[in-house]
Amino acid sequence: MKMIGEQVATGRIAKKLTQSGLADLVNMDSETIASIEQGRRVLMPDVAERMDRALGLPGVLTVAALRMPEVDMIPAWAEEYFEREREALALSWFNTTTVPGLLQTEAYARAVLSCRVPFVGEEKVELRTARRIRRQEILQRPVPPTLSFVIWEAVLRDRLGGEEVYAEQLSHLRVCADRPAISIQVLPLGLTAQAGLSGCFILLETPEFQRLAYAETQRGSVLVRDPNEVSILAQKYAMLRSQALNVVETKGLLDRLLGEL
Repeated sequence: MKMIGEQVATGRIAKKLTQSGLADLVNMDSETIASIEQGRRVLMPDVAERMDRALGLPGVLTVAALRMPEVDMIPAWAEEYFEREREALALSWFNTTTVPGLLQTEAYARAVLSCRVPFVGEEKVELRTARRIRRQEILQRPVPPTLSFVIWEAVLRDRLGGEEVYAEQLSHLRVCADRPAISIQVLPLGLTAQAGLSGCFILLETPEFQRLAYAETQRGSVLVRDPNEVSILAQKYAMLRSQALNVVETKGLLDRLLGEL
């Protein structure tokens, strides 16, 4: 990523543009341009195409972005979100498919990543598992972020990885549920209406008190900055919390599930 970042900076300087000037031409903010040039953020192919046009380059950055080694790109579309997550003051996470990454055990994370199609091989699964677990370092900060999770009950009933992995993951969730900075609520099965039918999402508050949102699809993701769109997702999250079991009821459900093992 650093090499591509240097190419961006070289092309920008050759055009006598500031980072802010280039940001205006490619419809981005100057902080993002700086992160790309410093090799801290992945240059996505669509952004590379816009930069090539703005800088008068014959597809140089586009080719570089498309051929970037996968070790630098996993998951490429989520790179900016991960950077924001590391410094977040607060995170609110709604998930209907798996246990949220910040609450996953290593074995469960490995099982989740092994389910992806097409299978990428053991070496890449191990690399991605290690990266996912490293993200949990934010929980060890002297002042950790305030974390809220709403998880669909079906997630707690899947046996991803087998019974041993399942039992370890349930036990880990129960321990996390007692941590002072973490709120876990389960959205129960059998509801006649619920606010999360459009899919999973995350709300994030930055150290500058900016509120962002993040959502993934099968083959991409979006970091939402528009205050109106973030507000809509915040309203959905508030409704989901009201529809979910409260934290005490959730601990009771986890205890019952553990008792059934």
